[in-house]
Amino acid sequence: METAPAVTHESLRDRVIEVLRSCYDPEIPVNIYELGLIYEVNVSPTNAVQIRMTLTSPMCPVAGSLPPEVEEKVAALAGVAEAKVEVVWDPPWNPSMMTEAARLELNLT
Repeated sequence: METAPAVTHESLRDRVIEVLRSCYDPEIPVNIYELGLIYEVNVSPTNAVQIRMTLTSPMCPVAGSLPPEVEEKVAALAGVAEAKVEVVWDPPWNPSMMTEAARLELNLT
């Protein structure tokens, strides 16, 4: 019987980032990772995932729904023991935090 390969912290972090790229602010056609809304992704030795993220504004219409969606999607990944999302406002998000690909998608270059 063949066993599944061990999940490394690096491979798990890569899969978490892949999931983050599937999350969108419904008003902006760019994923939250490329928008620069994800400040930090940490995977502990026990495979607990801690994400520090922000939103484009404290008044963002998805402030109540997007962070729980992110937490739920990450927690559903095989190998993740638990997922916690912390919304932070410092530093405040601004368009310069977007990747070049995001700026191109939004015609901001």
